[in-house]
Amino acid sequence: MHSEPISDTPLIVAPRGAGMANLALAIGGLAIGTGEFASMTILPVVAGDLHASLPDMGHMISAYALGVVFGAPLITIFLARMPRRAMLIMLMSLYAVGNLLSAAAPGYASLILARFIAGIPHGAYFGVAALVAASMAVPEKRAQAVSRVLMGLTIANIFGVPLATWLSQGFGWRSTFLVVGLLGVTTALMVRRYVPWIAPGDASPQRELGVFRRLQVWVTLLMVSVGFGGLFAVYTYVTPTLLEVTKVSPALVPVLLAMMGVGMTVGNVVGGWFADRSRLWTIFGALVWNAAALAAFYYTSSNVWAVALNLFAIGCGIAVCPAVQTRLMDVAGDAQTVAAALNHSAFNCANAAGAWCGGLAIAHGMSLQSTGPVGAMLALGGIVVLGVSVLLEQRRPAPAIATWGGSL
Repeated sequence: MHSEPISDTPLIVAPRGAGMANLALAIGGLAIGTGEFASMTILPVVAGDLHASLPDMGHMISAYALGVVFGAPLITIFLARMPRRAMLIMLMSLYAVGNLLSAAAPGYASLILARFIAGIPHGAYFGVAALVAASMAVPEKRAQAVSRVLMGLTIANIFGVPLATWLSQGFGWRSTFLVVGLLGVTTALMVRRYVPWIAPGDASPQRELGVFRRLQVWVTLLMVSVGFGGLFAVYTYVTPTLLEVTKVSPALVPVLLAMMGVGMTVGNVVGGWFADRSRLWTIFGALVWNAAALAAFYYTSSNVWAVALNLFAIGCGIAVCPAVQTRLMDVAGDAQTVAAALNHSAFNCANAAGAWCGGLAIAHGMSLQSTGPVGAMLALGGIVVLGVSVLLEQRRPAPAIATWGGSL
């Protein structure tokens, strides 16, 4: 497994520097990460307020994931000719609306619909933001540029999710979605000011649709959908596990969630560095790490110190994200925008699959901590799919990789 080639695409210059542009994009990641992951940690509060069971409220997570799965390809294909900054502003405005509707939802059905709407711009935002960040970096550091955009997503789990969990306990779950909606508005304003204007070039719906003809794109998406579902099998039910199995006080839950967030941030930085050297080895190593860390959750969840370290280790598994994101760009040819967005569709398929598998285990009488071994099995499944991808690549060499800016 070798380091994939990269292009010599000319750099895009941001009007006030790449640092501020990346910060604006990362704030969007902070908003999306807080909204996505906090939805899982506040499940018991929402379920209690709406008089629904935990498995039933898990549909709120699945509805959001479904929005991502459908929204990411449709937006990036049919709005392929929209300038990238304008698309980012539109996407974050829609994300803000979806979360404000969630905060105002009067009941179960309306909340499910609002979460679906909030999920629609998720994948397209990260896909376009990753390409914009990559266009502002030298070729040998583009995976690290992508990791900086994803940094907001990981930092959300240090500050955003614990804060949202605390808000839900003190002021009700609606306050969580209200804050996330305001973060979305802030992001749209910052993108307008700091992100460079990038024309769509020769991008078109027909060209973007070409990504679906590439076998390696499908195999990579399947690997993400299966292999990363393990994280969500645990994360979806982590709050009730900490309360009922670890038996910590509600006040300590945000602190333990922050430990996972620290792990995600560390994993994201390290993963970006390794991905610039070898995408495939980084993905393989991250999946092996995930399988071990998730399996350990069954044994550590009864002790607060052990589970804190375990949650940090599980969070480090996010190291796979920059590698997968850049690999999809590599194998997508001239349809990089939709490929980059599809990555987040795949992660949310993993979200839905992990939540469903974890809920299925619990519904059939298994303990809450059994979500760890369930997640480990999913990670091992991802390794199998990765092996298939490598074998296919060896038998049929990948086509010449288009320039990273080809879809910009």
